[in-house]
This record gives sequence, structure tokens and C-alpha cells, in this order.
Amino acid sequence: MNTHSGTDMSSRRGFVFILIAALLWGTVGITTKAIYNVADTNALSIGFMRLAIATPALLVACWQANLRLFPLPWRDFARMLVIGVTMALYQVCFLGAIPHIGVATTTLITLCTAPVFVTVLAATFLSEAFTRRVVLALGAALLGTIMLSWTGPRTPGEQHAAFVGFGLALSSALSYAIMTLCSRSLAGRYSPIQPMTIGLGAGALCLMPFALASSSTISFPPIGWALLLYLGIVPTALAFVVFLSGMASTTATVASVITLIEPLTATVLAWMLFGERLGVVGVFGAAVLLGAIGLLYRGAAVPPQRSSSELQSEPDMR
Repeated sequence: MNTHSGTDMSSRRGFVFILIAALLWGTVGITTKAIYNVADTNALSIGFMRLAIATPALLVACWQANLRLFPLPWRDFARMLVIGVTMALYQVCFLGAIPHIGVATTTLITLCTAPVFVTVLAATFLSEAFTRRVVLALGAALLGTIMLSWTGPRTPGEQHAAFVGFGLALSSALSYAIMTLCSRSLAGRYSPIQPMTIGLGAGALCLMPFALASSSTISFPPIGWALLLYLGIVPTALAFVVFLSGMASTTATVASVITLIEPLTATVLAWMLFGERLGVVGVFGAAVLLGAIGLLYRGAAVPPQRSSSELQSEPDMR
């Protein structure tokens, strides 16, 4: 049996799953901005409702798949709780940055810096090696996202808003990086639905007391509720299950770079729906970003090269 062929297919499948999740996540920003446009609300309220809607959807999925959430080893349960807490922090900071610096820039700054955090943390805690292809793709992806986020000089008033927005976006990126690494440590040992159900439920509980203190928690018009349902089910419950499925055969570093397709999706949608301009530099940045994604996809299909001594010492299995 050709083990390289099986590994090849698994890597490609993991790549595609993570790519689909990233495309779905790319709709979060425009959906959130649409909610801001139709309701007087805040990031805590939207974040809580997003997780509160996603958790029952995942519970139904667990029931249909005959999955038992408990019992669990304590260490794995703790990691799932960390996923929930970091998911809550990630999205509140992310959603909070949007009113300050816009959908496209928020998404781009968050997803531009997240791979740096992931790469450093993965090398430190998961002992993931850097290949030249991954380093090249990471550098190209970072360059592309920086080019995409360039919007030109700002006025003094815009600088203050940008400072707050960038701070929230960076906090969101760090939370996302920790969430990615915890997901990687659980992938392959559990059904993707299980850790997401526990994690998102924990995140909803973390946000509940803060969200309930706000009078805008449930003050949404019908179109707002429709947008919240989409936000909770499609780019949250569905996307994170698909993402964890892909993480079973993809390293955390590579996954973090693949998900950089999310800012490209968000930027294009923000430009089309809200008039957030991409600009000439942004167009070139999008091309560089797509090149990085293509480089990773090609690398996922290429088995690691072995030395001639390893090949000579390998027994003939034909």
C-alpha cells in the first residue's frame, strides 16, 4: 500500500476543509456590520448571541451523531474550555474593532498577525518544524495582508480610532492563535463537533453576565435576528466543525496561513457591499495572498523528501 498516497489525500482534504472554514469566516465582518446598521447594539451582545445560537445547533448535531460529550480526561476538557474562553475573547475584540477601523482592516490586521503568534507558539509548545515552503508562504501571506490593509494616511481623529481598533485586532489575533493551538492538540482524537460544543458553550457562559448587563442584548429587529441566526449557525457552528476536521491532518502553522484567505474574502465583500475600497496596493496584496495559499496547497500534495541513506536502508515491501 502506498502510504504517501493516503497522506497526500488527507493533507489535501484538510487543506480544503480549512479553506472552506476561512471562506465562511470571511462573511462574519460584513454580517456584523449589517447588524450594527440595523440595531443599536455592541460587540458583547453580538458575541454572546453568536455563541448562544451556535451552541444549541451543535448540541443537536451531537445528538444526531450519537456523540456523548462526557466523560472526558481533565486535560482535554481544560483545553476545550480554553477554546471557549479564547473564542469569546477573539470575537469580542474582533467585533469591537469593526466600528473603529472597518470590516476589511479589522479582518486583515487580525489575520495578518495571528500566523506570527501561531508560528512562535507552535514552535515553542508543539515542536512544529519550519520548512522552507511554509516560511516562504508565511512571508508572502504576511506581505499580502499588509498590502491589503494599507488605506493611506489618516487624520488625527482617525488615528485615535485606529489605535483602539488596532489594539483590539491584535488582542483578537493572540486569542485566535491560542484557540488554533488548542484545537490542533485535540484534532484527530475527538469528533470535531465535541470540542466545539463544549468550547462554544463555555464561551457563551463567559460572555453571558456581561451581555445581560447590556439592554441591547435582545433588542434586535427581525432582520437583525435573521443575521444573528446566520452568524451563529453558518460561520460559527458549521465553520468551526469544518475547521477542526481539517486540523486533524494539517499543522497549526499551515492552517493559520490557509485561513488568511478570510481577510481576502472579507475585503472583497466589504468593498462590494459597503464601499470599503481595496485600492491598487490592495489588489496586488490580494494577488500575493492567493499566491501564498497556492504555494501551501501545492506543498500539501508533495510528500516530504527523504535522504538516500534512508531510502537504501528501507526494506523492499513490493
